[in-house]
Amino acid sequence: MTQAPLEIDDNNDDELYEHYAFTAEKGQQPLRIDKYLMNFIENATRNKIQTAAKNGSIYVNDIPVKQNYKVKPFDKIRVLFEHPPYEYLLTPENIPLDIVYEDDVLLVVNKPAGMVVHPGHGNYSGTLINALTYHFDNLPNNSSNRPGLVHRIDKDTSGLLVIAKTEEAMTHLSKQFFDKTSEREYVAIVWGNVEADSGTVEGNIGRHPKNRLQNTVFEGDEADKGKPAVTHYKVIERLGYVTLVSCKLETGRTHQIRVHMKHIGHTLFNDERYGGEKILKGTTFSKYKQFVDNCFKVLPRQALHAKTLGFEHPITGEFMRFNSEIPEDMQQCIDKWRNYSKHQDLE
Repeated sequence: MTQAPLEIDDNNDDELYEHYAFTAEKGQQPLRIDKYLMNFIENATRNKIQTAAKNGSIYVNDIPVKQNYKVKPFDKIRVLFEHPPYEYLLTPENIPLDIVYEDDVLLVVNKPAGMVVHPGHGNYSGTLINALTYHFDNLPNNSSNRPGLVHRIDKDTSGLLVIAKTEEAMTHLSKQFFDKTSEREYVAIVWGNVEADSGTVEGNIGRHPKNRLQNTVFEGDEADKGKPAVTHYKVIERLGYVTLVSCKLETGRTHQIRVHMKHIGHTLFNDERYGGEKILKGTTFSKYKQFVDNCFKVLPRQALHAKTLGFEHPITGEFMRFNSEIPEDMQQCIDKWRNYSKHQDLE
């Protein structure tokens, strides 16, 4: 028996909301849809996906399917629920903010590691946006309807963000980021000894074809895929099996520093999503493994901090530059490596 395609009536009280949409690649091998979606939806469990399928929420080519459906090339997969995505249901929350600077049209905040910038799947509360909407009224929406946000940094990256308080400031600041006239410098600990004192990484960045939770640099025949990205790096300190580097962004792609540094063979220290939570450089001695594990415990996240932020003030035209201290967890990790490298005969 064939099933009728899904029809959604605009006047139907039972309207379904799209939460996810994917199109299978042309080289997709047959794979159960519950396993397929686990590779594409962050924080999803197989049990939740199977429950969604049993409830008729997973559609392939507009037809509801069960969890054992085998995904084929070019299948259009959608996950639909009766409620809108939670990221659109924004609840103000009284969360303290570390405000570095504030005036009538903007503010600069120092975001701690572990705080998500805006609501999304699995993170509907406790975000920077939840905090901002509590402390500030009538923040302007950006092009993605996110109040105040001019740019963003990852959940486990700490550091500086500028927030617009007026429509004029939003437009002016967003244009600076688009035109690459803003200044953004990050500090990172990366695996390996970065041989060149400085350099530039260029390469289009886009979603990894086999793992949508990662981004990748496209090369060769696929070099024109993704979006152009440029990162300038400079060695701050060599610490044996890891290196402390400064990274300046010319563009601002998702995971740009994490992807570019991995691309040149220097994955960020303890960057779980990109493989940096494993020992990538060093010895096989158990004492070394214990030392690295202790560093991971001190710094349970990717070693990345947005240290410097510069931009032209939307009203006065003055160029403003803000700096933030390296947070304690990252500084402790640096100190451990500094001490280790002084007392080891590193090859």
